[in-house]
Amino acid sequence: MKYIGAHVSAEQGVSNAPLKAHLIGAKSFAIFTRNPSRWTSKAITAKEAEAFKVNCAEYGYTPDVILPHDSFLINLGSPDKEKLEKSRVAFLDELRRCEQLGLTMLNFHPGSHLKEIETDACLDLIAESINLALDKTRGVKAVIENTAGQGSNLGCTFEQLAHIIDKVEDKSRVGVCIDTCHAYTSGYDMVSEEAYNRTWDDFDRVVGMKYLCGMHLNDTMKALGSRVDRHASLFTGHLDEGFWRRLMNDPRMNNMPLILETPNEEIWAEEIKRLYAMID
Repeated sequence: MKYIGAHVSAEQGVSNAPLKAHLIGAKSFAIFTRNPSRWTSKAITAKEAEAFKVNCAEYGYTPDVILPHDSFLINLGSPDKEKLEKSRVAFLDELRRCEQLGLTMLNFHPGSHLKEIETDACLDLIAESINLALDKTRGVKAVIENTAGQGSNLGCTFEQLAHIIDKVEDKSRVGVCIDTCHAYTSGYDMVSEEAYNRTWDDFDRVVGMKYLCGMHLNDTMKALGSRVDRHASLFTGHLDEGFWRRLMNDPRMNNMPLILETPNEEIWAEEIKRLYAMID
């Protein structure tokens, strides 16, 4: 079964997110559990956490279809010691918030070398950061999101994702979220049937399909291999209807959160409905 949803707002509190997802016909959702543009945020109260769990149960959202996203400020591979420590503290807080909410996954961008250290050294730092956080938490999987490779951002190749996973000590607590926009603009063509199959075969060979925990469903304004991250509403960019139809009928993407992060939230309900209509 496909669990298609969107990254809904938690501005009025995380407990309202399940209702917002339900109102647009989503069967999964993503949220920020804290302000994504600040290093620190107010703690989630016990009352708010309980209300979140109650509302998730009421609208049928189990932890395996909820994919929270961490702060944009966090860089687990930062070459700056002070910023690395701040990132590690914030990442640990993100994981603990997920624990508090009864969630089992945390999606995050791996990090950037900022052109100050070698790529492999940065990837090793990222893995070390993950290990430190996992050692202090329980039950939440660190889900690495592929990037477009813009600037010095890492995680844009399957090999880089595999490098991080290889250095994570507890393989049961690490996974991958593939963003369709990021994959395409980082150089992975999926438009033709042949290219689609080749890309997923490469992912399975290099990373392993067993690590795929979710996807971000975004069209792209920018061309193949441009390494620029610019999301577009579905069916308006370079990823054509054939691609979306193949994805919606691919059983490998069953039973995981498939999350829209497209720019016009007013049409999320329409996009979700259209994707479901493609399923044979």
